[in-house]
Amino acid sequence: QCNLQGLWGNELGSNMTLLALDMAGTFLGSYHTTMVATNKQILVSPLQGAQQHPSTKGQPTFSFTVQWQFTDSTTAFVGQCFVGHCRKEMLETTWLLWEEVPSHRDAWKATR
Repeated sequence: QCNLQGLWGNELGSNMTLLALDMAGTFLGSYHTTMVATNKQILVSPLQGAQQHPSTKGQPTFSFTVQWQFTDSTTAFVGQCFVGHCRKEMLETTWLLWEEVPSHRDAWKATR
């Protein structure tokens, strides 16, 4: 069964730490990205999320948002935890980043 709590890293060098889930399935944590388009200092950023109740297969879906501390944007992640070969846990996610823009007219260019 997948356990979201702990330190996770990706192939690009970013990492996140997820704290224990509470009884409702919500969790807090932090995210440190290596992938940014800014010349500002990269800071560890807080995240908060929720996990669906684990299925009988023990590979739950989850979502979380990251409030970036060094730029005016927020990213939402959704995904599922999988148990692979040799019982290795993996998170498969997709994300959507929204960057602050000066006006509603510019909203079309706010997402990645």
